[in-house]
Amino acid sequence: MTPSPAINTTRAPQPWAIVAFGFLALAIASSGRATLSLLMPVWQREFGWTSSYISGVGAAALVVIAIVAPFAGRLVDRMGPRFTLNLGLGLLGIGCGIVALMNGKAMFVIGYGGFCALGFGVVASHVVATAVTRSVSHKPGVAVGAATSGATGGQFVIVPLIAVLLSFASWRWCFGALSLASLALIPCIRAMMPGASAADTARRGKDGSSFAQDFGFIVRRPAFHALFWSFLICGFTSSGAIETHFLPFADFCGFPPLQSATAYGVLSLVNLFGMIGAGWLTDRVNRPTLLAAIYALRALTYLILINLPGTGIEVLFMFAIFFGVVDYSTVPVTASLAASHIGIRVMGQTMGMISAGHALGSAAAAYLGGYLLDSTGSFEMLWLSSLWLLFGASLLALMVLAMRPEPVPSPA
Repeated sequence: MTPSPAINTTRAPQPWAIVAFGFLALAIASSGRATLSLLMPVWQREFGWTSSYISGVGAAALVVIAIVAPFAGRLVDRMGPRFTLNLGLGLLGIGCGIVALMNGKAMFVIGYGGFCALGFGVVASHVVATAVTRSVSHKPGVAVGAATSGATGGQFVIVPLIAVLLSFASWRWCFGALSLASLALIPCIRAMMPGASAADTARRGKDGSSFAQDFGFIVRRPAFHALFWSFLICGFTSSGAIETHFLPFADFCGFPPLQSATAYGVLSLVNLFGMIGAGWLTDRVNRPTLLAAIYALRALTYLILINLPGTGIEVLFMFAIFFGVVDYSTVPVTASLAASHIGIRVMGQTMGMISAGHALGSAAAAYLGGYLLDSTGSFEMLWLSSLWLLFGASLLALMVLAMRPEPVPSPA
């Protein structure tokens, strides 16, 4: 009997599924990173670890993220979002489980600096942004902004819940809950997000360029360097400086954990609307100018942070609101410029390489903040350096104005 020709019934993932599950996956992953900051004072008291040590492991995790990011980007180019997100969530679930059970430095390094870091590198904004851009053909800015806002918006609920959990239970339950959430999302993605279609798989298979060929092609594009270095500064001043040190700084200023975590949740909620708004503007205004304005406005928010010691809770929330507007709002604009100025064919790898710069900048700020606190007893130099670097990032973004988008030929 002649076999049915419809053997492969896979369909291309629908945009709504990529946006929804990209949001949820990023919410869990980013909350895992924020929990390190929340638990830093707890571990200092329980284990006697210094802020330099904990920050050092956090910085090492960011280096791992930087190494993984280009390969994760290429993975979503080749294998699609379902496989890539589930791989990252599996690694993240294992890592959070190890941290929840840790009894010393070795397990902390393996769990957080190893498995969690690998998971963070795969479940990342550049992976989701690439997947959404590929699935939405017309003005994808809002969709990219909505999906990638999971990197911060989900924390509005998750981080305060973790703080509440911490107030009446052991810190181990915090990472245990994140482990369960990561693993529980995997079967949901498998059920609700179809795999790549046969036609899409065949199209990807025809692209015989290697990772090294595409790498060389990308780095020869002038726009890549403007986006890479500005995004490195973005990482220094967001994930590195704020995500790692905002909650310890609030504790340093005398704010209790629940108030600090609530302020961080407000920052995350505002960030959600900031990312969606930036995505909407990306489709409608001059993108390099928009990106430059975001970096300049973020620099000004550091003036509030510098003057936070000795003030009241209203100043803490003022910073959270203003910083939230311009925090991760760089992501949809940067992703759009990468697609138009470097090319949609290599967008995953391009955004992975740019995101590697973000992670390296984050690692530098994560370590520097802990070092400065131990050596000077203050975060002020970290905040001042962030302020001036952001003005530099604004100038780099403006350089893209002189770079004309061009069709991307296949690499030689």
